[in-house]
Amino acid sequence: MDGLSSGQNGPDLRVDIGSLVLANPVLTASGTFGYAREFAQLMDLHCLGGVIVKGISLHPRAGNPPPRIVETACGMLNAIGLQNVGVDRFITEKMPYLEGLRVPVVVNILGDTLDEYAEITARLAGVPGVAAIEVNISCPNVKSGGVAFGTDPAMAAAVTKAVKGRAAVPVMVKLSPNVTDITTIARAVEEAGADSLSLINTLIGMAIDLKSRRPALANVIGGLSGPAIKPVALRMVFQVARAVKIPVVGIGGIDSAEDALEFLLAGATAVQIGTANFINPRVSEEVVAGIARYVQEENLSSVRELIGAVRLG
Repeated sequence: MDGLSSGQNGPDLRVDIGSLVLANPVLTASGTFGYAREFAQLMDLHCLGGVIVKGISLHPRAGNPPPRIVETACGMLNAIGLQNVGVDRFITEKMPYLEGLRVPVVVNILGDTLDEYAEITARLAGVPGVAAIEVNISCPNVKSGGVAFGTDPAMAAAVTKAVKGRAAVPVMVKLSPNVTDITTIARAVEEAGADSLSLINTLIGMAIDLKSRRPALANVIGGLSGPAIKPVALRMVFQVARAVKIPVVGIGGIDSAEDALEFLLAGATAVQIGTANFINPRVSEEVVAGIARYVQEENLSSVRELIGAVRLG
């Protein structure tokens, strides 16, 4: 599988997300792959284009009370509450293992204030093995009444500037789909200095248990992910890829090589696989192999020929 991902013994699958070079366009989505070690016995981690770890906050978070996950038609709702070990424990306990991987490691970060985003970024600066930072801007800004950073262009830009000002590696900003016009947010983040964009984060949803007549999630609402959101995600990636000049990474309902290829054709430079990891732990490995087969079957010299190549006429 390493040969397929590196292009040494198969088609050229390399892609560039700004200065971040990936052996292939398949990454794992934050919050669905733990800190990578959890999947080490289930798949070949080194076949991946990159690993994006579970979101990291300034201080440890316990997350929301259960139930925190509920299955829905063609997907799932989650309200984990961004549970994580905090940046200091992440650096001392998780990064030594991650640093040893032969694939780029992207650290997803989150915060409740601009200062928290900046401080997390500063603590990660110079940490061996950190290849890039992905910024979760779907978090509530506690100083602005809980409005999510990612729903307001000015706040999204402010977070981007705060992180870029302290970052020693490329910065990818993860966009929320829970907005009127995602291209407006994308442009604001690009102008603020983002090196790339990833989208989409989860859609806000809800489920009700008919026996108890109570919300199925203790948090009442949660994030919808899985195949159900793929058409929405694909549309948003298509729009954003044409609205900005920086690379776009597609996320949302990808569980096959065919899904991933659709995102590439829509304009994504790379993709992230999330919820499908819970169903099939080897799905990312299979997607890499499937993309390689398609590139060979289409007689392409590089997977890069597919990026944005959807035919509209």
